[in-house]
This record gives sequence, C-alpha cells and structure tokens, in this order.
Amino acid sequence: MDKIRVIIADDSDFVRDGMKIILEVDDDFEVLGCAANGKEAIEIAKKDKPDVFLMDIQMPEMDGIEATKYIVENDLGKVLILTTFDDDDLVAKALSNGAKGYLIKNHTPDHLKQMIKSVYNGTGVMEESHLKALANMADNKENDGASEGFDESVYSKRELEIIKEVAEGLSNKEIANKLFISEGTVKNYITSILSKEGLSHRTALAVYYLTGKK
Repeated sequence: MDKIRVIIADDSDFVRDGMKIILEVDDDFEVLGCAANGKEAIEIAKKDKPDVFLMDIQMPEMDGIEATKYIVENDLGKVLILTTFDDDDLVAKALSNGAKGYLIKNHTPDHLKQMIKSVYNGTGVMEESHLKALANMADNKENDGASEGFDESVYSKRELEIIKEVAEGLSNKEIANKLFISEGTVKNYITSILSKEGLSHRTALAVYYLTGKK
C-alpha cells in the first residue's frame, strides 16, 4: 500500500524526534515534517498535504485545538491528538473540532502506529481510560447515562440502546450479541445516527451522549 504521510506537531523536541524515529524506520509511514506548534504544522501541510497529523494539544502560538479546527475546515488531513493531559474537556473540544482520535503519549511504538493506521482508514480512536472516565461521570447522573445536553427525543428506543452501548465502549459485534441483532444492523444504525447528528465517528457520538458536547 502507499505510505501513510504524517506531520508531527509537538512543542517538545524530544517527543517530535522520538516519534519521527519510530515512524521513519517503518516502511508504512513517511514523515513529511515536524512542527513546534499548530501554525507551523499547517504551513507544512499547505506545501505537502499529509494523510494524518499527530497533534499535541498544548503548544505556543497556535495550540492543537485551534489547529485541528483549521485543518478540518480546510481539508488538510486527519488529526490524531496526542497529549499528556488527562482532561475530559480537552477530549470533547478536540473531537468537536474534528479530531479523529485522542491518545495519551505513554503509548508503545506499535500502539502509536496502529492508531495512526486506524485514523488513516477512517476509524475514530480514543484511550479506553478516557471513555471509561466519561462513562463513570454519566453513571452518577439520574438520567442513567445521557447528559442533559443530549437530545433523546429524536431517537427511537432501539437507537438509544445502541448509542448507550457505544458510549460504554462496546464494539459492533458486542452490541449485536447483547441486543440479539446482526452486526450489520448495528453498523447501519450507527451510520444513520452519525449522519443525523453530523458526527464523523462513534467516539464523537460517545462524547456527545456522555457530555452533551459535539
């Protein structure tokens, strides 16, 4: 297959250089450039469009949240957010601006590469710990999971069942087994729900359900 073209944006020289080395020794990837902030990443992308940005959240001049919004609005590539900060609000902001995934930096090289491939292939990714944290927050609410900002009235009972299972981190196969329907039916429901909400992937749907934020 063609190499996955990547731009790395992080204000730490150590992080940038480390990720660059990890990816450049793998024939599946090509690093187009490294940037110390979102503005530099965008300038590189305008000259040589990447497939995936590895984007830190907190950077000087232009942070990852603002850069992601510009990148998505101008169709410059897909964004995988990388951060050391365990902040559920930042998760929601990154996803609402169009990021396709969110990962803590304490990953293994193989995990990083797999997540880049997932984003490249159109699958949204998120650290399981973050999704569980959001779910735990929701479990403490009287409305049994859905946040006040989530409008349940536009969904059927079956759609709400599926959304709730997505928010709990279940795969399509696990949802199908739990609800006694086919995996294809689950996939069709999720596609329809995402289209209805204008969301690009299931992780964003989970965050919307649990926090009320798109």
